[in-house]
Formats: sequence, structure tokens, C-alpha cells
Amino acid sequence: MDNIIFTHFPDLTDIQKTQFSALSDLYEFWNAQINVVSRKDMNDFLERHVLNSLGIAKIINFEEGTKVLDVGTGGGFPGIPLAILFPKVDFFLVDSIGKKIKVVRAVADELGLKNVRTAHERAENINEKFDFVVSRAVTRMPAFLKWVEGKFSLDCNNTFPNGVLYLKGGDLIEEMSQVTYHHNSFNLSDYFSQDFFETKKVVYVQMV
Repeated sequence: MDNIIFTHFPDLTDIQKTQFSALSDLYEFWNAQINVVSRKDMNDFLERHVLNSLGIAKIINFEEGTKVLDVGTGGGFPGIPLAILFPKVDFFLVDSIGKKIKVVRAVADELGLKNVRTAHERAENINEKFDFVVSRAVTRMPAFLKWVEGKFSLDCNNTFPNGVLYLKGGDLIEEMSQVTYHHNSFNLSDYFSQDFFETKKVVYVQMV
């Protein structure tokens, strides 16, 4: 089953392959103690959580030194898979629920991810600047943007100007009509053929 990741990302190093291969067992172990992934999703864990998180990497290839904030990371998504894929990018994973951050920290340590920091904190209370904020459908976009406004560096070094990369499904027309920032959406069905991705998108909002 690991091949679902290797197939879509064929240029992984041996270390990255080992890290991705370890994810299922790590989350099985931790999920039995602290429920961070829906139990019904564990059978499709790699598709629904890991590959879904990596959808962001089909839209942008983060440059070395990029700083990324993952808001409401839950069990570590999309931050942990992205941190494996981009070992020279700095990821800061935050969540307001402490037990979830405990799992994220343990998983990052077990995988040897030196580019991951974590905090049991609300996004509004983070006083740093980032190039990108990533998240996976934690709330409606207008509310989310209020949480992260003002957290973006003005220096842009990637193919997209600094902003939000948000994983979301369904019809977003009404929700995004309330967003005044420049934005665009990318269908993950263009990159992944599995039925799960039929309505899944990466929404990009330019914040600088």
C-alpha cells in the first residue's frame, strides 16, 4: 500500500521512503491511545491523510528555507507528510488541543524530523512571520483568514507569493465569494485518480 505514495512521488530518497513507510504503523499505535484520526479512515490512511496532505506539493514546490505554519494540525496533517517531502523547509505545527500535539511531537521524533516544531497554541497567539500557512478544512475560509492575517513575511521566494494553501472539499463558490484577497483553487482530481479526490481541492489565497 505504501506504493500509493511512491507512485505519485517517484523521486523520494531512501530516507523519505523509510519515513513514509513508517507512518501507518506509527499512527495505528498512537491512534489506539489518543484518537487523532477517524477510526473508519485508518483503512484508507495513506490515501485520505498522507496523499491528501501531499496534494499541496502538487501545487507548489517549496524552496529551501521556506517557513510554513500548519494551523489546526490535528494529528499532524498536512504538516508531517509535507515535512518528510521537504526536509529543508521549516514547519511549525500548532493545535489548540494538547493531546493531539503530543502525538504530533512523538511522530516527528520517531521519524527523526529535524524540521518540525510544535506548539499547543491557538493560531491567533503565534507571533511569528511565515511564507505560507497550510491547513486542512478547520473552518470556513473567511474565519480562517482572520486567524492568520498579519502572519506573513513580505519577502516572497517561491513560485507563488506568500499566502494560504488550504485543503478543502465540496463546492466552495459561496464561501470563497466572501474572500477579498486574490485566490485560486486547484482540483486534486487532476493529480490523483482515486474517487476520494473527486471533489477535493487546494485553495490558494495570496496574502501579501
